[in-house]
Amino acid sequence: MTDSVRQALAGIVGETAVLTKPGDCWPYGYDNSRRHALPHAVVFATTHDQVKQIVQLCYDQRINLIARGKGTGTTGATVPDRGGIVLSLERMDRIIEIDPANRIARVEPGVTNLALQQALEPHGFFWPPDPTSAAVCTIGGNLAYNSAGPRAVKYNTPRENTLGLRAVIGTGEEIRTGVITTKGVVGYDLTRLLIGSEGTLAIITEAVLKLTPLPEAKATVQATYEDMHAAARAVSAIMAQPITPCALEFMDGAAIAMVRSYSDLDLPDNVGALLMIEVDGPAHGLTESTASVIQAARVEGIVAIKTAENAAEVEKLWLTRKALSPALRNIAPKKINEDVVVPVSRIPDLISGLEALSQTFDIQIVNFGHAGNGNIHVNLLTDPNDRDMMQRAHQCLEQTFDLVLKLGGTLSGEHGVGLEKRDFVDREIEPTTLHLMNAIRKQFDPHGILNPGKALPEGGDTA
Repeated sequence: MTDSVRQALAGIVGETAVLTKPGDCWPYGYDNSRRHALPHAVVFATTHDQVKQIVQLCYDQRINLIARGKGTGTTGATVPDRGGIVLSLERMDRIIEIDPANRIARVEPGVTNLALQQALEPHGFFWPPDPTSAAVCTIGGNLAYNSAGPRAVKYNTPRENTLGLRAVIGTGEEIRTGVITTKGVVGYDLTRLLIGSEGTLAIITEAVLKLTPLPEAKATVQATYEDMHAAARAVSAIMAQPITPCALEFMDGAAIAMVRSYSDLDLPDNVGALLMIEVDGPAHGLTESTASVIQAARVEGIVAIKTAENAAEVEKLWLTRKALSPALRNIAPKKINEDVVVPVSRIPDLISGLEALSQTFDIQIVNFGHAGNGNIHVNLLTDPNDRDMMQRAHQCLEQTFDLVLKLGGTLSGEHGVGLEKRDFVDREIEPTTLHLMNAIRKQFDPHGILNPGKALPEGGDTA
């Protein structure tokens, strides 16, 4: 980076908000994909106007610019693999407004999901998206990936829970999208276009979020089954009855076996799959709603159903699911983790197919995730130091993607595309649509400076 560019950046944000020494920049070159690349500089913006000036400078100088929150993403979408400047938005962390009367909140992108939920709770509201990393991930990151979490089965994703955005496109110009009302059809829906675009179209500096009242009560149920096929039948039955659970999580037999090796479980030996179910709503009808869900869950192959009676029992029922992540970190710290989605009715076919692929390639596969919307986290347990195993794992992964698409699914539900899945996108999206997407991208970012090389396959850019 030239001294003149560094001085220009310092003039925008101040000397202490620009990092150029490799040691200082190093932590901002990674995300949770384990990929890493050293940026030429890291800049911390604190206002919308600063973001505008930074983008304008990069546009004029043809400098790559990669927006970043807390780096919790798993697909390499914030890794500066082509150099350039990392624009950290973590200091843009103001909750500008909470408006209970209109059920909206206006926030900057650096606000963490947890901080927002804590601020909303005294007003009796919450924002539905709740990724696993909610304690540290930012709203900007949630929007960039359309990250949802377990509650999406009932309350949907950030796209359905965001009314409008303020953003800066690749020329440094400001745009405002959407509305602050729950209805609005004037113009094209650029809000939903920007959400999930991974910083390749614009940098979001402000969001108007649609709030949901906190439920009066919640019930927690654990259902265990002989195998994943029985559990999948239960998922289909639960989702076919009128009461939609607010969480419907599953673990397959391999996941349960892994947790058994890591901690003591209060589960019979014949349990081959597990569903964690939460039902929420008005207190006066919760018992009937829970009973309806439990009845649907009683399919052939069920082992047991337990309902928590108090907070301690809720914690006990969730123990198995919560023990899975530590077990995976200890047993397979270098696992390949994908978040594919299939129609709920095709979950049994996916699980059967994954079992066959596991045997074919001699790769252990552990499955868990958000069963209510078919969002399955497929974990291939590998050893990066074993070249033969890694080759088999990547072949297994390619066939996993082919299987998902054959079943009418999609390659990513909430983790995004980034670098990890970029080269598989053209298996899901046909050439004409990809051409249109690249043309849209060029309209937003004529010089291609915003997070280049991410989200869409190489070689499809329009002239």
